[in-house]
Amino acid sequence: MSFPSSISAIYLYSKIKIMAEIQTIRRNLALKEYECKETPDGKQTAFSIRFVKKNGECVFIPRATAVGLPFNGKDNRMRGVLPVDSDNNASGHVTPVHIDGIIEWNGKKIKL
Repeated sequence: MSFPSSISAIYLYSKIKIMAEIQTIRRNLALKEYECKETPDGKQTAFSIRFVKKNGECVFIPRATAVGLPFNGKDNRMRGVLPVDSDNNASGHVTPVHIDGIIEWNGKKIKL
C-alpha cells in the first residue's frame, strides 16, 4: 500500500528544507581536511574558516591555507592559518587558531 501523493510530497519538501537549512561537519573531519595541505597537482588547498579568538572576538577568513606554527601546535591544540588572495598569494600574517574555537569550516557549522 503506497502513500497518497500529497503526503509523500510534504515529506520530500520537509526533507529538502531540513537539508538546505543547516549543513554541519564534525570537528575531526574538518581537521582531517585541514591536514590535506596540497592537491595531487602540488597546489595548496584553500578553505574558509570562522573562529573565536581568546579575547572573544569572532574572526572570519574567507580564503586561507594551512601553515605551520613556530611551536608544537598539536600539543597545544592549535592550528595555523594564513589568509590568501584568489591566486594563493599571502595577504596577511599567520594566525594561530585553537581547535575548540572553530565555529565554521567552508560554510558548514562545526559540531563535536
